[in-house]
Amino acid sequence: MVKQKTCIVCKVPFTPSNSLQRVCWYRDDAKTNCASVYAREQRLKSQAKENKIKLGLIKHKSVLLSELQVIFNKYIRLRDNNQPCISCSRLLVDKFDAGHCFSVGSYPNLRFNEDNVHGQCVFCNRHNHGNHAEYLINLPSRIGEEKFKNLLNNRKNSLHLSKEEVEELKVTYKLKIKSLE
Repeated sequence: MVKQKTCIVCKVPFTPSNSLQRVCWYRDDAKTNCASVYAREQRLKSQAKENKIKLGLIKHKSVLLSELQVIFNKYIRLRDNNQPCISCSRLLVDKFDAGHCFSVGSYPNLRFNEDNVHGQCVFCNRHNHGNHAEYLINLPSRIGEEKFKNLLNNRKNSLHLSKEEVEELKVTYKLKIKSLE
């Protein structure tokens, strides 16, 4: 037997027909039933949320991550400006990429790890598929043996950032960019 619940629209106790039912079907004192009132309220809430998303007041986590990636990459480019390419040792001037040693697709937890991302010439990163072998050889001398070992050990750890954490990282890297400019 299903326990009695209180209707969330009219606040009157009722016996639901199943455990998922949240409202009673009819109100004696009104021309409309609670189910249609509840459905209308839910539809209005959904439309309000969609409108906020369209206006940019609420952003999906994927949008926030994309924005953070742009800010993070800018920081890496500023940090590594006038340093040699991590893979081929050519001096990085003009246009260069923020190349990941361990790819974002395989290791999403290292996406925003500063030890995993370094300035890399466009040829090595895009045309030579990251020049991964040379990147791995040169990485310990750039970040140090201890940090390199930690990076290798942390490759398979998971990282789940909340929207709030992503927003905090955006602020952090914007401040780091200001300090480098």
